[in-house]
Order: sequence, then structure tokens, then C-alpha cells
Amino acid sequence: MGTSLAVVGIAVLALVAAIALLFARRGVLTRSGAIVMAVRLSTRIPGRGWAPGFGRFDAGRLQWFRMFSYAPRPKVALERGETVIESRRRPEGPETQVFPPSVQVLVCRTPKGVFEVAMTESALTGFLSWLEAAPPRGGLSL
Repeated sequence: MGTSLAVVGIAVLALVAAIALLFARRGVLTRSGAIVMAVRLSTRIPGRGWAPGFGRFDAGRLQWFRMFSYAPRPKVALERGETVIESRRRPEGPETQVFPPSVQVLVCRTPKGVFEVAMTESALTGFLSWLEAAPPRGGLSL
């Protein structure tokens, strides 16, 4: 009985450590001026495939990190001079159950492909200002 209690104690301790690590990672990312945003990772099912995360502006790049991940590197990186916004819309269909009405969905084209990102209007203002500061070859096309 003593060893099974020790195993349970170790498992609980490992779980607490894993959760603490996620919160510490989030603190490091958000301390440096990160914004909360979602990126659509899959388009197989209409309105689905969104993953929550944090965007961090780093010189000429917006780095996106998944919210519930231990990965030290960003999952998606948008280069400022190579990113063009193709369209902008409100959430529609099943997306309205996931996002509040204040969220905007952007379709961004880069040399790496097309990305859909969703962010609040206040985060969008900062993102658009950041894009407008890009060299002439990229930026807005609305």
C-alpha cells in the first residue's frame, strides 16, 4: 500500500509541475507584449480547426505559439514584409459558437501559404499598425 501511495503522490506532483510549466510559459510569452489570437490549422471542416494561442511581435515577424503546448518555438510565423491581408470578416457559422462578436477573422497570404487568424478588434488595431510599418512590398491590400 505504501508504494501505491507513493506512485499516486508522484503522479500528482508531476501533474502539478506540468500545469505550472504551462502557466510559466504563458507568463513569459505575455510579459513581452503578446496578444491573444487564434490560428486556423485545419480547413477540412468548415468553421472548425481553430487553435487558441499567443502572438508575439518580434522585429519583423509575428510569432504564434499554441496556448496549450510546451513547444519552445512558434507554430506559425508571419513575416511583416511578406504578409498581405486578403480579406477580413466576422465569425460565421460554427465560428460564432467559438468566438465572441468582437473578433475579426483575417485571411493572410504569405509565401508559405494562406493563414486564417482571429483576434479581437483591439489586437487587430495593433496588428494592422505593425503591418503598415512594413517595407513597400507587403502590407495591406484591403
